[in-house]
Amino acid sequence: MPIIINVDVMLARRKMSSGELAQKIGISAANLSILKTGKAKAVRFTTLEAICKALDCQPGDLLEYRQE
Repeated sequence: MPIIINVDVMLARRKMSSGELAQKIGISAANLSILKTGKAKAVRFTTLEAICKALDCQPGDLLEYRQE
């Protein structure tokens, strides 16, 4: 898939665990894992907004497009 999810990169920069992020944004650790691995088919804007708020970043910091 040409859309790359960089949540792990931002978690490392913010020194935050996946579990802590999941708790802050109100989703399960399993759903966050699906998002992080790129297996999610869609991301709600409310979830994206919550992640950006929790990690103090922009959507472009989390999502990247690469041609196949």
